[in-house]
Amino acid sequence: MGLIKQSGNMYNFVTHTWNPVKGKCWHNCSYCYMKRFKLKDVRLDEKELKTDLGEGNFIFVGSGTDMFAQSVPDEWIVRVMTYCKMYYNQYLFQSKNPGRFMFFDKPENSVLGTTIETNRLYEDIIGMSPHVSQRAYYMTSLKRYGFKRMVTIEPILDFDLSEFVGMIKEIGPDWVNIGADSKGHGLPEPDRFKIAQLINSLKEFTTVNLKSNLWRLMD
Repeated sequence: MGLIKQSGNMYNFVTHTWNPVKGKCWHNCSYCYMKRFKLKDVRLDEKELKTDLGEGNFIFVGSGTDMFAQSVPDEWIVRVMTYCKMYYNQYLFQSKNPGRFMFFDKPENSVLGTTIETNRLYEDIIGMSPHVSQRAYYMTSLKRYGFKRMVTIEPILDFDLSEFVGMIKEIGPDWVNIGADSKGHGLPEPDRFKIAQLINSLKEFTTVNLKSNLWRLMD
């Protein structure tokens, strides 16, 4: 498929997506939008390593499956990172297993992100994903590497305000994205007053980007 121009309700700062690693995600989150497709086992698509990534783009690498999940071999990640460094772009690497970020030599203009939907544990929703406290711990540890970092709260799940805000503040992200479930999975969601409190609290220490799908909960 090669480099795909970003469209729809992704991130407004991303210009393209690129998926050299394809297939079923190890994490198996209940709300994953990729579950509507018939996916094969995870694999490295060798053809993608001939893609012209251009110059001056902001590319979300691995938007279709978590490239840093346990099921993805180190060798594949190394090859993808090496290929990215051949082109002068900004790259977004997002994972629910951010502890793996620190083991790979990343392109200079990388943004490292993770999803933290809540501070609570919803085991039936997050599947095999590391607990949100583990994700937060490793994202906090990544401060010393100097890369920009982001947190995505999508789909937002019901939370405990002070604990949730404290967790994200400790990470110290450059920005936070907030979005809601778009596919009717019947998730436990906060009300609009709680969301407004969260937004105001986060704005005290970081930039907050609201995705259009959040307005369903804000009306």
